[in-house]
Amino acid sequence: MNTRSSELMQRRSFVKGAAFGLMSVAASLYGVGCSDDGSDRLDTPATLLPASPDPNDQFGVDLNINMDNIDDYLNRDDVVYRDMRMFIDPADFGAIGGDPNLPDVLEGFKITPLPYLATLSALPVEGAYAGPCLLDVTRDGQSNIVAVKENYLESMMVINDLFPKDKPIFLACGGAGYSAEMKALLVYMGWDADKLYVIGPMWGYKGNRVIELIKYPDTQGGDIIYMLWRANYAVLDFTLMHSLG
Repeated sequence: MNTRSSELMQRRSFVKGAAFGLMSVAASLYGVGCSDDGSDRLDTPATLLPASPDPNDQFGVDLNINMDNIDDYLNRDDVVYRDMRMFIDPADFGAIGGDPNLPDVLEGFKITPLPYLATLSALPVEGAYAGPCLLDVTRDGQSNIVAVKENYLESMMVINDLFPKDKPIFLACGGAGYSAEMKALLVYMGWDADKLYVIGPMWGYKGNRVIELIKYPDTQGGDIIYMLWRANYAVLDFTLMHSLG
């Protein structure tokens, strides 16, 4: 092989290596990768199947999308994310092994406390919130919704803004109870059940895709630090709303 041929091969090798390096950078930034046969492709989001409640779960946690794999479904433009917990819930969830506070929230979830949206069904603990809320919900002896009354002129404006009908909605909370109640309420009011996913209890989440909202003291006598400023929080000020009597 003459000197010129050797130089051409070295240049081609360099160009090929540089191109592969650029593809690798693109893959890390934009999800570009290679298929098994070496062809270029774009990574696609995880398939979003219609909501499929587990018939054996008391809250109807979704069979396909839940706390075991929720990390694969975060930060999508085609999904609305809502966490139904209060920042500090007066209900004694500590009595059943839960946390009445909201120590962290999954990335991309907007906190929209259910107790501010609608009257609650009977809880298995004492001290449930009983203050103002947007909707007065009447239930029968089996906790089925039989009537919904708007308490404020703005009630349905808020509900429609926070829970758009044209997108799938992922509902999260501490133990899945608030999420299940919110789904039942939306379905009663005309939302598509196939687009409403109860993704399970945050108390059992094992991943690391969370935004920390509360720092508990590491040693006895320390102070709890509440970091609500980090949260995407739906502020509802009932004193500024128009009561319907």
